[in-house]
Amino acid sequence: MEDKKQTSFTFEIDNFSEKEAGRRSPQFLAGGCEWYIQVYSNGELVYDHLSMYLAASTGTLKRASFSFVLLNQSGKEVYRTKELCALFCNQLTTAWGRSKALPLKKLQEKGFLENKKLIIKVEVKVIEVIDEAEEVTRKEKVDVQGFKVLHSQAVLVSRLFEKHPDIAVNFKPKNQQVKTTYMIFLLHLIETLRKPPHSISETELWIAGNELMELTEAGFKLDWLKTKLRKVSFKRMTSYDNVSRVQEFENQVENLKAEVSLERKTTYDHCSRVRKLEKQVKNLTAELNIEKEKSATYATKVYALEKTMSDIIEFNKKWNSEQV
Repeated sequence: MEDKKQTSFTFEIDNFSEKEAGRRSPQFLAGGCEWYIQVYSNGELVYDHLSMYLAASTGTLKRASFSFVLLNQSGKEVYRTKELCALFCNQLTTAWGRSKALPLKKLQEKGFLENKKLIIKVEVKVIEVIDEAEEVTRKEKVDVQGFKVLHSQAVLVSRLFEKHPDIAVNFKPKNQQVKTTYMIFLLHLIETLRKPPHSISETELWIAGNELMELTEAGFKLDWLKTKLRKVSFKRMTSYDNVSRVQEFENQVENLKAEVSLERKTTYDHCSRVRKLEKQVKNLTAELNIEKEKSATYATKVYALEKTMSDIIEFNKKWNSEQV
């Protein structure tokens, strides 16, 4: 299924008070699915923070990315949460969001609350609708250990129970549709953790941890999957460390190459300057020699003229004395 366009919905809370209980927004449509926002003004689990959650109103299992934005009354963005991506289904009462979205002290700063009004915008993008649970109700079903699944899933589920026979011993839900949805939920989580660790994002790991927690709370025994999650997290961290080191070395090599190239260029430039200066010195030396030769010639001529003048003066003196 191709990515659908992002949809935004704005929820305005008048007379916002830190003491009141949770607020639920009207339902809105995004990606062909119905949603609502749940807001806790004094936190749901953390009592000094604003908590915000996105929940699905329809039973279809879907994967969506979303983020929350706080606006002032002029519509200007004053705060935005990081984007999350998660699986949603109202039959699992799954809501995703931020229990520590924003410290309550921060809300008192200028721009967040104007006239005691809190304006929350959620941006939702449905990436994938996984309507396998509905397909199971329409198509021929296979019962595997009390879970109704499609023929295409029967082998996977059977192997799952063979490896972990007590996986659903304490499973709580009795409704068949809900049981099917939980099983699909579990299969998708297993599929995620089978991917190469380096291809799993940090957000996906965070969501996988939360999904694992919800499946465990429903009664699945998933200690083996917790171990798998820890290993994947460690391998991902290690692979990223190695990649970082390789990139660091590559950067160092590139920097050294650049320095060597610069040094070569600098050396070449210095050599060029030296050769140029040597040529200039050579030319100046030649000109100086010429000038010296000229100076020597002029000096000889001057000396000859001076000698001639001296001789003439001496001759005149003698001639004048003889005449007397």
